[in-house]
Parts: sequence; structure tokens; C-alpha cells
Amino acid sequence: MSSTSAIADPIAFIRANTRLRPVPLVPEVMLHVADEALPLWSKTEEELGEAGLPPPFWAFAWAGGQALARYLLDHPETVAGRDVIDFASGSGLVAIAAMKAGARRVTAFDIDGFARQAIAVNAAANGVAVAVSGDDLLAAPHAAPAQTVLAGDIFYQSDIAELAFGFLQQRAAGGAFVLIGDPGRYYLPKDKLTQLASYGVPVTRELEDAEIKATGVWTLKERAP
Repeated sequence: MSSTSAIADPIAFIRANTRLRPVPLVPEVMLHVADEALPLWSKTEEELGEAGLPPPFWAFAWAGGQALARYLLDHPETVAGRDVIDFASGSGLVAIAAMKAGARRVTAFDIDGFARQAIAVNAAANGVAVAVSGDDLLAAPHAAPAQTVLAGDIFYQSDIAELAFGFLQQRAAGGAFVLIGDPGRYYLPKDKLTQLASYGVPVTRELEDAEIKATGVWTLKERAP
């Protein structure tokens, strides 16, 4: 059973507990975001009657996603006319930016049921169509076509980082152009990447250790332009 199924109307829940606001570094995109993380986290667990749920990643514009979305809008040639995968999409920020930059089709993947609902709500608020999938890209090979693969802020945990990088390498080996947004997370494999851009991203101290995070956009070395 999906974690959202215990709530009668998850979209209404998302709207009631977030506000539609422009993203600081990417004001071209509007997102439903929460004012604070802990109250929303607690309320989600209370509504579902389940403790130990993952944090509401979908309710915030994380630094890596903001930088990557900004890069796409400033460099539309990276996605224009292409089929695109947004891995671990969260709020859908990067997927939405890819569509605004001219992608032919974007599929946003996230295993979190709330995230998938949030992506749909946010895409509609921005007037773009984003396909949404709950398939776990790290669990098994996936046939979703893509000429560009996007990954914002995924290198925060050792086991996930290793699997995620393996997935990105596989896609690059198949010819896809991989772009990663990351604010210097510990498990980012910088020695295997080439940095394409850097941004000072406004964030909240509730989630990060600074109000402005130096955040890079990277690609795999063998695929660097």
C-alpha cells in the first residue's frame, strides 16, 4: 500500500501544508513548499499513523535541485527536444525546469508516494506536463528512454550514493548526457566528475548549515563537453 493511500486526499494535504512560491534561484518555477520541515514531518506521520517515515524531501527546494534547474534554463540545449529522466525528483523542480527549457518529454522518478503527488501538483501549477513514475531505478535496469539524465542532491548517504552513481554511469555508457546538481555532499565522487557551473543557492538553516550554499553542476568526466 502506498504511504499516501491512508490519507483520503493527499493532494489536498500537500496544498494545505505548503505554500505556492517562486524558487529563490529559479523564480521561473513555482513550487508548493513548506515553511518548516519538522512540523510537516510530524503531521505526515500523525496522519498516516506511522512513525519513522522519510523526511518530506518533496516539500523543499534543495540546493542541488535549484542549481541544476537554473543550469537547465540557462543552457536549454542540454535538454531541448530530448527525452529526459529526472532521478529522485522530490518536488519535481528539476523536471519542471527541463520541460520549461524545451524537453520533448520528462519522466520524474521517485519512490516516495507523496513526492509523486507533489510533482503532479507542481507541474500543473507551472503549466507543464511531466510523466511521473514510482519505479525504483536503483533496484533493477529500467528501459525508460532518455538522452539526458538529471540528478539533484542525491549523494547524501553512502549506500544510496554508490548505487546512484552506478546507475548514472550505466546511463552515460548508453549514450545519455548526465547532469548532477550537488552542494558538496560528502559522498559526491568529485574525482569522477567535471564541474560545469557553480551557484550560490539561497536555502534555509533548518535544512542546511548556511543560508547560501555553494552548489555545483557536474557531469561525468568521460561525457564532459
